[in-house]
Amino acid sequence: MKKHKVTICTGTACFVMGGSELLLLEEQLPGDLKAVTEIEGSPCSGICNRSEYSGAQADHAPFALVDGEVIEQASLQKIIDCLRTLETESQRLNYA
Repeated sequence: MKKHKVTICTGTACFVMGGSELLLLEEQLPGDLKAVTEIEGSPCSGICNRSEYSGAQADHAPFALVDGEVIEQASLQKIIDCLRTLETESQRLNYA
């Protein structure tokens, strides 16, 4: 079973804009998602330096990556919703 990878940016801008709360994700995940999710912190993902986000960190931080997909203004609920969508899609493909 492939696990979904969640990377939480803990760089200064992301940390003060809510990234610290995102580190509680594992405690907040519903049981069915815990078994299929791997969570890691990243000292800085560098996403805020990309041209589409540059200069507007406060408008986009905190950042997280879910299976490589950027989640801007990440919240626990946004990440859980993204994981739920990916898991539903994965199950649908396995049964198709």
